Amino acid sequence: MAEIVIRNTNERITGDENVRNFLNKYDVLYEKWDASKLNTDLQDNFGLTDEQKTEVLETYDYEIRDLAARRGYQIWDVITLSEQTPDIEEKLAKFEEIHTHAEDEIRAIVAGKGIFVIKATDDVGYFNVELSPGDVISVPENTPHFFTLMENKQIIAVRLFIEKDGWIADPYPDPTFIKQA
Repeated sequence: MAEIVIRNTNERITGDENVRNFLNKYDVLYEKWDASKLNTDLQDNFGLTDEQKTEVLETYDYEIRDLAARRGYQIWDVITLSEQTPDIEEKLAKFEEIHTHAEDEIRAIVAGKGIFVIKATDDVGYFNVELSPGDVISVPENTPHFFTLMENKQIIAVRLFIEKDGWIADPYPDPTFIKQA
């Protein structure tokens, strides 16, 4: 279940309906997939082979195709990140830079946990969306944000793209952003 932390105030928003209502204010899509559908052998395997990634995509084929039909996605893949990932710290450092995209950025978390940090209005500032298995989120195009992992550094997520080349990040320098430890 996703939770939101407003960084300026440390206010925490919990409960699917409360999270959805908050995110709707910023045109952020929030949906749920059934995380229990994933084979238990894959749920804790953060070093998936290509064949296992295909199994993840096959498990969620209906959900992926439904979302693609509604939102215009053309391609999709599975990303796995963990301590096993070569150069994980360098990848995370790259992920943790505020940027925008010309298309929305979507993640369907099927195992592990991650965080989107999203810029809201000036009065709210940045907020974290802490994601767990089953959470699906789409950050709108041109919205300043970044994605990172939680402390255990383990995630399996389905990503969907409109552009066949995937996302191209446009840096978003923001002197008001304060990185939290």
